[in-house]
Amino acid sequence: MKTIVLIGMMGAGKTTVSKILGEKLNIPSIDMDMVIEISQGKTVTQIFKDSGEDFFRTVEKDTLKKIFCGENMVISSGGGAFENSETRNFLLNNSTVIYLKTSPETIFERVKTSSQRPLLNNNMTKENIKKILDNRAANYEKAHYIITTDNKTPLKIAEEILGVL
Repeated sequence: MKTIVLIGMMGAGKTTVSKILGEKLNIPSIDMDMVIEISQGKTVTQIFKDSGEDFFRTVEKDTLKKIFCGENMVISSGGGAFENSETRNFLLNNSTVIYLKTSPETIFERVKTSSQRPLLNNNMTKENIKKILDNRAANYEKAHYIITTDNKTPLKIAEEILGVL
């Protein structure tokens, strides 16, 4: 089975759903942000603060290519990873990309108390989430499959993904 890559906004459920998929398929589940935090010795928020988003996106792209094996794994990507054209093309050509489409209202409810969302720190509003989502929508919708997540449990989302694979 080709590697499955979950994309979508922060708070869409990528990490949680990837763990469930990994368990159901008996394959490894990898959270890109966690791999980056371990390799850099800093949180994503700290990397953004210290080195900026461009640096983080370069590390993200390079890390993805290092860990990517092409099959039998589930990867939970960072929310902005698919914005990088090189990363996007690589994933579309070498994996099954699934966009977890989530409304700004649902994302806000899921992340409103988090301080680990660098693009929303100091501006945690539905309007700002909608703006980021609108800017990314065209790229997100290039995914091989789109699964809506509003009002669904992570298990239900994972089951829907298994149904389209």
